[in-house]
Amino acid sequence: MDNLEIKEGKTAAIVAYMTIVGSLIAITMNLEPKNAFARFHIRQAFGLHLVFIGCALFLSVWFYEYVWVALYIFYFVLWFFGFLGALNNKVQPVPLLGTFFQKWFTFIQ
Repeated sequence: MDNLEIKEGKTAAIVAYMTIVGSLIAITMNLEPKNAFARFHIRQAFGLHLVFIGCALFLSVWFYEYVWVALYIFYFVLWFFGFLGALNNKVQPVPLLGTFFQKWFTFIQ
């Protein structure tokens, strides 16, 4: 991945981390000139948002304050790690789940 490709895909990569709606917007931004840097970060952000929403739906049935706090800390740390990677032009998966997101979300081109 060269610097030009990173520069062109940086906006879509950053937008992807702004909520699940931002991920959907970034997917459409990356449709026509396909960009590998943007695709990588879109998959990371989309996966983070889906895991958070899925865990939150599961925890909404089973309410325990400390688990909610742990979920938010886990989500924020991984989100911050991915967002800083997009800002600093790095292609580095988020810890624990990043490699799975790249395999699971291959439909994001």
